This record gives sequence, structure tokens and C-alpha cells, in this order.
Amino acid sequence: MIQQGQTLPTASLSELTSEGMQNHNTDALFANKRVVLFAVPGAFTPTCSEAHLPGYVVLADQLKAAGVDLIACVSVNDAFVMKAWGDAQNASEIMMLGDGDASFTKALGLDMDTAGFGGVRSQRYAMVVDNGVVTILNVEEPKQFEASKAETILAALK
Repeated sequence: MIQQGQTLPTASLSELTSEGMQNHNTDALFANKRVVLFAVPGAFTPTCSEAHLPGYVVLADQLKAAGVDLIACVSVNDAFVMKAWGDAQNASEIMMLGDGDASFTKALGLDMDTAGFGGVRSQRYAMVVDNGVVTILNVEEPKQFEASKAETILAALK
């Protein structure tokens, strides 16, 4: 599993924008900026839709005021699903990224197999990435939701 102080692996994440499909290289996406990246096991799932993503939507301005250049949500879903979920959640301040084949999630070592529920998914986590280097990494224990909350990350930035 990736650790604090390590550089993010090189991967491609997809985003559906008004200009069409965008494929982002993680090296370029995280270069020369401070990013809060949080991951959810699945778009439209209960905790993810009721608490995780909404927390970042509500606190986006405060996170940016604390020096964050970009807030991004990643899930092992395709970019079409991530766009629809972001639209449904009014998440215009959040970059909604699809890791459709789980390659980024696996490279981080933060994948999990949910078997019949959905197969390979991401563990729930949040990290702060400064110029490609992980400076804060909060991975949730199974069935928990505390360490990766927007409020927890905001408090760690202060």
C-alpha cells in the first residue's frame, strides 16, 4: 500500500466533461499543486452518496481556502457513471474521476474484492497530495467512515 512520503504511481484516470472524454495522466494531474483526493467504493452507494461526497461538496470552499488547488473523487466506475453521480450531487467543485479498470487503485495497493457486490473496488480513503507526493493518507477500516471525511481532512490541513 502506498505510504505518506511516496510519489503517486503513474496511471490514467478518465473524466467526462462538457468537452467530452478527458484522460488524465496522474503525473500531470498532480504536478505543481496541492490536491485532496478521496476514493469511494462505488458511485451512488449509500454512505458515498449520503455523506462522503456531500461533505466535500459542502466544505470545498474551506478546503480551497486552506490551500487546496484541486479536490478530486475517484472510484472504480467509468467516467460516465462518475459524471452522472457528480451531477446528481451538485458536485461542480469536485473533479469526478473514473478508474474503470481499477489500475490506479491497484497501483496504490488500495483495492479490495467485494465479490458479488461489485468485484474489485477501491477502499474508502482520502489523501492530500503535494506535487505528486502523498503528505496525508487516511484509509478507512472496513465498514467505517471517519478518517476520510472532508471534516477530518480539513482539520488536518489547519
